Amino acid sequence: MYSYEDRLRAVRLYLKLGKRIRVTIRQLGYPTKNSLKSWHREYEQCHDLRIGYVRSRPRYSTEQKKAAVDHYLSHDRCAAATLRALGYPSRGTLAAWIEELRPGIGKRMVGRAVGGVPKSQEVKQAAVIELCTREGSARIVAQKTGVSRPTRYNWKNKLLGREVPGSTKRHKNPAPAHKRSELEQQVESLRRDIRQLQLEHDILKKANELLKKGLGVDLQLLSNREKTMLVDALKQTYALPELLAVLGLARSSYFYHRARLLVADKHADARRVIADIFELNHRCYGYRRIHAALGRLEVFLSEKVVRRLMKQEGLAAATTRRRRYGSYRGEIGPAPENLINRDFRAAAPNEKWLTDITEFQIPAGKVYLSPLIDCFDGLVVSWSIGTRPDAELVNTMLDAAIETVANGDERPVVHSDRGAHYRWPGWLSRMRDARLVRSMSRKGCSPDNAACEGFFGRLKTELFYPRDWQATTVEQFIEVVDSYIRWYNAKRIKVSLGSLSPLEYRESLGIAA
Repeated sequence: MYSYEDRLRAVRLYLKLGKRIRVTIRQLGYPTKNSLKSWHREYEQCHDLRIGYVRSRPRYSTEQKKAAVDHYLSHDRCAAATLRALGYPSRGTLAAWIEELRPGIGKRMVGRAVGGVPKSQEVKQAAVIELCTREGSARIVAQKTGVSRPTRYNWKNKLLGREVPGSTKRHKNPAPAHKRSELEQQVESLRRDIRQLQLEHDILKKANELLKKGLGVDLQLLSNREKTMLVDALKQTYALPELLAVLGLARSSYFYHRARLLVADKHADARRVIADIFELNHRCYGYRRIHAALGRLEVFLSEKVVRRLMKQEGLAAATTRRRRYGSYRGEIGPAPENLINRDFRAAAPNEKWLTDITEFQIPAGKVYLSPLIDCFDGLVVSWSIGTRPDAELVNTMLDAAIETVANGDERPVVHSDRGAHYRWPGWLSRMRDARLVRSMSRKGCSPDNAACEGFFGRLKTELFYPRDWQATTVEQFIEVVDSYIRWYNAKRIKVSLGSLSPLEYRESLGIAA
């Protein structure tokens, strides 16, 4: 039942969103479609909602209840006859009326029996042993103990299997001493097998709870540290030698790892630093970049230790989504030669520039990014972000890039795909005035511009895919992408640049950005 404030909030949001039911329910998480319509009708009629719900009138009157109970008592307490004669109520309702009006009489109400208290494992084992070693029939044994015959056989099948006979051979005369001894040995063997199976089952369950392993895991493949954790969790129920034997763990190894587990974590401070670095860098650093960032803070750990600590803390960088193959097959007019030819290496800045357009689709709308990438170190020379993939988007980006080389002698090769954006008159005139060299990929061949596509992949893997953009406006999303690119240029560690960002790498070489 929803409060007055919850109902009023839902109706107001429904009106604000133009009476769009699905959008309203998706944003609030409640109510149902019919409830929202009902609240809206009430709001339209009364210009407000009721503070509370009006309690509905009881379905049956007091006289009907009394008549049903009296009929039940006067007709041999037969619920079926009462229901046929009166046509009401249900069996459960009749039982409730009998308990209400005549307490203590309706105890024999016909209905489905409720199961008893679940039996413990020890009780089940004793019942199975008694079933297998009985002298008389299973029915007589069941009557004595109160456990039904089918239940005993079900327990036997679960603990011993269907192939094990339900009883030993009965003899009219008492069995000889050696026969009785053999039976006792069989019983003892069965008890040991049952305990062994129960022990293995408990170990597998505990491995699933503590170590998040599957129930079918091979216990011998666990590490000694994991086996020690299982032994500590079960040693209150089973003896230590039993646990060590099943797990194949030496006694000395157990006490060694137990002492290690009791020692305080020596990497506690490093764990906090790693978590802070991971969160402050868009949760996209793997263990190599985390290792490089720790070195800057003079925290010296090996890459293996960093990888292990990140795994234990659940810090995993986002991975690339699998993309469907797509290739443009349309008509392509005359285009300049592919001068890059998949050689994305550059000896100096402003030799080779790459550009393309990528799309981000968020609930608030579509956003387009047009960057210009320098092959020398991956620096984003310039970029523009907008809501339309038009000429203004790419021309603005190119104007900003031209300003960076306006006073120098560099004449970069600008490589792009064969999109119409890079063949419009505005683009061609700007390229010609700045004396830049054009280069284009082959038609429908995205690997010819792989370095630029790689930048898009990193951006979307690290920033776009891991987040929920449900409540983000287009303007907010544009600010987030712009902030990411500035962080990418200034701070994001690139292992191929000696664990420096592009701007830091240029500073180390004495090159002005």
